[in-house]
Amino acid sequence: MIFNVNSINIKIMAGLDGSIEPIYFLITSIAFIFLSVVQYKKSGKTKETIYLSILSIFFLFSYFAIISMG
Repeated sequence: MIFNVNSINIKIMAGLDGSIEPIYFLITSIAFIFLSVVQYKKSGKTKETIYLSILSIFFLFSYFAIISMG
């Protein structure tokens, strides 16, 4: 049996065309901010908390960079 591959419509986060929507960077940044707040309340200022904070800042900066470029 031969199936027509072009007829399959699968919705995924990033398409195969190489473009990523900026909203995914914003959502990821908000998630990292939430995780860093939870980690800070649980363990205080640790390496993991600092790492999550840096990731949230990086993704937030990436979001604004994509918005300004696009």
